[in-house]
Amino acid sequence: MYESFYGLTGKPFQLNPDPAFYFGSRGHKRAFAYLQYGVYQSEGFIIITGEIGAGKTTIVRSLFEQLDRDQLVGAQIVSTQLDADDMLRSVSAAFGLPAKSVDKATLLASLEAFLCQLAVHRKRALLVVDEAQNLTPRAIEELRMLSNFQLGDRALLQSFLIGQPELRTMMQGPHMQQLRQRVTASYHLGPMDKAETQAYVEHRLVHVGWKGDPRFGASAFELIHSLSGGIPRRINTLCNRLLLAGFLGEKHAFEANDVEAIAHEIREELGPETGIAELKSALREPVMNLSHTSSNGSEAWLSHVREIEDRIERLEKTVGSAVDLLHRLLHRDRVGKPGTPASR
Repeated sequence: MYESFYGLTGKPFQLNPDPAFYFGSRGHKRAFAYLQYGVYQSEGFIIITGEIGAGKTTIVRSLFEQLDRDQLVGAQIVSTQLDADDMLRSVSAAFGLPAKSVDKATLLASLEAFLCQLAVHRKRALLVVDEAQNLTPRAIEELRMLSNFQLGDRALLQSFLIGQPELRTMMQGPHMQQLRQRVTASYHLGPMDKAETQAYVEHRLVHVGWKGDPRFGASAFELIHSLSGGIPRRINTLCNRLLLAGFLGEKHAFEANDVEAIAHEIREELGPETGIAELKSALREPVMNLSHTSSNGSEAWLSHVREIEDRIERLEKTVGSAVDLLHRLLHRDRVGKPGTPASR
């Protein structure tokens, strides 16, 4: 609605992860560099953790866009309490292999044959497991065992584990010792600071043709950072509502009071006990007193926000993985010829 009013060519603050909007903050650049390093190493596990909405999925999709398809076949799965057998089926399906009504021995045999076939054609496989904090110990052990697939001295499958901070705690457990020995590198993606938050907002606006309308005052950027805690998805949510309100009020400049009004609006929608002001006070030192709440209210709000964000993120990743698999299968059908690996 507000795009034409501000002369924009698209939605700058959409919630769906889009590599086209990738912003290289210090943390995002380092996380991306770790993934690139993992691809270069071609073996072992890379682990990336971060809060819900921190931008992990966007980084992974940006990586997939840069993969050399002639050398690397990538697949992604989203973990939702997968156990060992479910993990094998998910991995097989992610690579386009039949997985229904097949026993474990057949799954392993077909997966190993597929990986060996890739190696024969000088390709290798990369598996990205998202929401890896939800994996059971048996599923993680199954992933570790899959990393044993080799052709000569060459590893056939490499895995990246992407998850929320709980994954870091899991990795410290005694049952993770063998997996830890195979971790090539790990990195925790933290929130953006104030300067990065402003640069992030401006980056997304410029990407859709922003030429200074609307204008954001310094106080507006400061409060946006405070309210969002520097988490990209929360910034998107807040700024999207801010631009919508600006369009409805025919405003071409935003200050702290405009951001404060949106914060109150969101608080009223979610209920008086779970307002965005509580999120601000729980994540950062207060910039201004938007409301008076108890510590219990802050904890309740954080729990509520994380639950909603977690559901949104799982849905986005599941849909994204399904679309990626569909594109891969369609491409294989188009280019496959009798006697070539794509048609076997």
